[in-house]
Amino acid sequence: MPRTARPTLQSLNTDVVAEWLDSKGIEDGVPFLISPDGHYDIDLNTYFLLHPAPENTQAAIAYDLANFLTFLWHHRQPLGKRSWRDATPEDRAAYHRWRRIDERGPGVRGATWGREVATVNSFYRWATESGFVEHNPILQRAARDRRWRRREEAGLTPAEAPKDGHREDLAWLPPASYRRWRDVGVRGYLPTGLLDQSFGGRNAARNATFCDLMVRTGLRLTEQASLTMFDVPDMDTHRAYSPTRLPAAIAKNGSGRRIYIPATVLREVWDYIRFDRAELIEQARSRGSYNQIAAKLVVEDPQCAVIAPRTSGGRRRPVETLNPRQRRRLFICGAEGLEPATLWLNRNGLPVMPGTWQSMFGDANDRCRRHAVDLRAHPHLLRHTYAVVTLEQLQREHIRELGAMNPAQRTTYEQIFGDPLDWVRRRLGHRSVETTFKYLHTLNELAMETRLALVPDEWAELQLPAGELSGEIADEKIVDTADSA
Repeated sequence: MPRTARPTLQSLNTDVVAEWLDSKGIEDGVPFLISPDGHYDIDLNTYFLLHPAPENTQAAIAYDLANFLTFLWHHRQPLGKRSWRDATPEDRAAYHRWRRIDERGPGVRGATWGREVATVNSFYRWATESGFVEHNPILQRAARDRRWRRREEAGLTPAEAPKDGHREDLAWLPPASYRRWRDVGVRGYLPTGLLDQSFGGRNAARNATFCDLMVRTGLRLTEQASLTMFDVPDMDTHRAYSPTRLPAAIAKNGSGRRIYIPATVLREVWDYIRFDRAELIEQARSRGSYNQIAAKLVVEDPQCAVIAPRTSGGRRRPVETLNPRQRRRLFICGAEGLEPATLWLNRNGLPVMPGTWQSMFGDANDRCRRHAVDLRAHPHLLRHTYAVVTLEQLQREHIRELGAMNPAQRTTYEQIFGDPLDWVRRRLGHRSVETTFKYLHTLNELAMETRLALVPDEWAELQLPAGELSGEIADEKIVDTADSA
């Protein structure tokens, strides 16, 4: 099960699908592709099993592959018979024309096309190495460094990668603009500041808290959506920021790190836990929802973040080692019964899926548009906002401190406290400080825009005194005469 390399969906025995998936180690949420004629290609879908990645990343990979393979099937001759094994460089050229040039196509930007090229190229490199196809349909060229010199040791790179794939501009919101977007789009207020009585958002407080935490910590969507109760620090009224550790198992590229939650935001989180979240859990318990969930992972001691051996294959396992999918199956056995360990819960008292958060941002943007509030946001924009605002504040204080020191003191200060850019890099989980430089570029652009704002709208006409003006005219005539000669 299945018995052929390309079974149809109708041929699969649905009674044993779950058992087969478990036997192959295929976790919930792993994407798969079905051809337009209803076939499931085992070779094609093996790619998702051998290249694990965060859920959002795998979903993006699946969509990018599906777009190209659907185009190949429906729009290249012979129609309806071109599979992923038949792709050629000519097909890629036609796909590029449709995606970027043809006025009937979507006209995607360079950054989007660059991501799609990288996705499809990675897939076909794997397919070539695995022997599923003979050639990669994406033509290659020698990689070049930033000075456009060939890097023979770096190997090859896709020749169709766009020149406009790296955007210099970076979207972010000043704090006041963020609050306006949040209040109108997420919390359901009118632009006037009054509560919109027609707003029906049941989870407005939860969603606003989620956004506030994201914009004040710089966490990625999957990272923040995967937090559990064990990751939330206790309230300390004597601290402006409370530190906690983001586990490597839910951080992108394993970039586990210390994050700092402002006291005001942490208070919002605990208010959500004590009221909204507690009510959802109580309602779910009364319905018996948690007892019906299969394959639960249970923490029996709420004070010890370790999974009970009876639910984890006979071994005690630390909660911090669980990935996002496993955390959605994690429960805490307390005095009043079971409750999900996941911090963010939906109205059924179950973990909120990452896609739900994406929809929440889309709904907030639509609401702002309806109320003529020209502000848009998405999860990564809030991360950019955190980086730009934090870096600006740290840089300003850093420069002020260094200004009162002599060279020796400055050296000692930087050795002890480090560089603001590197501190922001660590909070964001970047491997290289070069990735974080884009935020410094944004601050430089902002500084120049501030200076340009000081330029007057109307320049005063510069007039020379009459005597000096006559002299200038006479000199010009002498020069003209000499040139004519």
